Amino acid sequence: MPETTRPLPRHLAVIMDGNGRWAQARGLGRSEGHKAGTETAKRLVTRCRELGIAHLTLYTFSKENWGRPQDEIRTLFDLLVRFLNNELKSLMDQDIRLRVLGELEDFPFAVRQVLGHVMRKTEKCSSMTLNLALNYSGRGEILRACKRLIEQGVAAKDVTEERFSAELFTAGQPDPDLVVRTSGEVRISNYLLWQSAYAEYYFTDVPWPDFDDAQLDLALEAYASRQRRFGLTGAQAEGGEAPK
Repeated sequence: MPETTRPLPRHLAVIMDGNGRWAQARGLGRSEGHKAGTETAKRLVTRCRELGIAHLTLYTFSKENWGRPQDEIRTLFDLLVRFLNNELKSLMDQDIRLRVLGELEDFPFAVRQVLGHVMRKTEKCSSMTLNLALNYSGRGEILRACKRLIEQGVAAKDVTEERFSAELFTAGQPDPDLVVRTSGEVRISNYLLWQSAYAEYYFTDVPWPDFDDAQLDLALEAYASRQRRFGLTGAQAEGGEAPK
């Protein structure tokens, strides 16, 4: 299907899995896998911008990842800081805004500093939003939204899906249309639990460092071939009826 006509997701979310296994299969240390994965992420950002995908969310570091070996965590943070410093000009040239989904107060000062700097420099960019899910937990995000509503004194009868969504990290953005997970695992790993209620899922055995433009195209072709019903019948969906 030509790129100019196939339906594309407004919001693509990715679980970047398989860096460590990719490295181990090649007799390399896990850090080499993470380095290769960073290069894949850079290419994906650029390709999504070229295609016109308006929102891209990358599952970069979960709350559960704190349980990994400390040297691996340090490597991940070093790569993140390097990525942000090296890619700031590219993000601005491509008119890409950086946002963070997650709680940043647990990160080292250097990480928080560079994230804040890049977010400030790109805050007026509007052609695409790049979300990095950092220190992120889907359950934690839902609990955080509940607490914020309680703190605001919102009555139970006034809590709507729209009001609740406004307290999530993704406030103001459309929910993901497509969630991609690499490296053969078939689970969602506490990722965007509220937002992905009606997302399409695409799982591939390809490890993240090998997820190139051709693999992205396969995921987008699979998405374009699916009928999104949102609880309606197939006939209703084909007729263009909006979900109630």
